[in-house]
Amino acid sequence: MTRSTVFAPFDIVEGDRKRGIMLLADHARRDLPQEYGSLGLPAAEFDRHIAYDIGVEMVTRELAALLGAPAVLANFSRLLIDPNRGEDDPTLIRQLYDGTVVPGNYPMAWEEREKRLDRFYRPYHDAVGAMIASVAQASMHAPFIFSVHSFTPAMQGFVRPWHVGILWDRDDRVARPLIDMLAADKGLVVGDNEPYDGALRGDTMFRHAIVNGFAHALIEIRQDLIADSKGALAWAERLAPIVDAIDRRADIHQVKMFGSRTGPL
Repeated sequence: MTRSTVFAPFDIVEGDRKRGIMLLADHARRDLPQEYGSLGLPAAEFDRHIAYDIGVEMVTRELAALLGAPAVLANFSRLLIDPNRGEDDPTLIRQLYDGTVVPGNYPMAWEEREKRLDRFYRPYHDAVGAMIASVAQASMHAPFIFSVHSFTPAMQGFVRPWHVGILWDRDDRVARPLIDMLAADKGLVVGDNEPYDGALRGDTMFRHAIVNGFAHALIEIRQDLIADSKGALAWAERLAPIVDAIDRRADIHQVKMFGSRTGPL
């Protein structure tokens, strides 16, 4: 966890926007602005999955470099506020997460909630929206949005068998070929909407891809596989040709409305 008196809520990785691909990393970092201290938590809690998606920043930056594609990364810990939740989601600012009570989030005054939305959450989503618009303009087509996440190998006593999971709602233009190409490696256990369901109203994919009819998918990579630079690079190298191949499919850069399993758009 790093400290700075000037805290940027997001980081941009530049790339060729004419390619029509953009990467996202909602939970790339575990940092907090200086004024929040450690939210009352021991430093060790920021080494856990509750603070960020372990390995994702490395994978995203390596993948962006290999694809020559731009990326937007959130710079703040999900414990401060979770950018991959809707503004009305009860888990937007967690007071309890995987057995850990977060003292700095309880009680949560309305004014503090709005402050975190205005200073961190909304600027990140504004940056995502701006990148989408820029990629669309440069490529002259609907963008392909690829969101990178990671998951802890065990949660609440359950050992997760997957090496990687693909999350999606109703639009399977990216998810189906992505699952099939990953599953071609018989050494991989590939989850289809595992370890989470991709239909989450108000999350980043819903907000920026689903409601706009843009092709997209969210990948979840098991954290122990990408916790060091060697593993992160290996996964970026595995994903780059797959994402590139999907990007070349005829329907990927078309606007198509599939709706959502969460209800009307």
